Amino acid sequence: MLNLKIVSPERIEFEGQVESVKVPGSMGSFEILTSHAPIISSLDKGIVEYTLADGQKTSLNIAGGFVEVQRNVVSLCVELM
Repeated sequence: MLNLKIVSPERIEFEGQVESVKVPGSMGSFEILTSHAPIISSLDKGIVEYTLADGQKTSLNIAGGFVEVQRNVVSLCVELM
């Protein structure tokens, strides 16, 4: 499992455990799974998709931002559309 935290300038959009996260990276979309290598990447306009522990898929439209992955903790700082 991954611990995901999505924050925007207005509020914390989501915080909890997920199975996977797909983000619109500046060099193309990529998916983050458990035990992903540490990374920091800028995000372009697009859709962040994440799968909750119960298998439910959720998405969020963003105008851009950054993602950091470290030790199964995924932190997204995004601007919402």
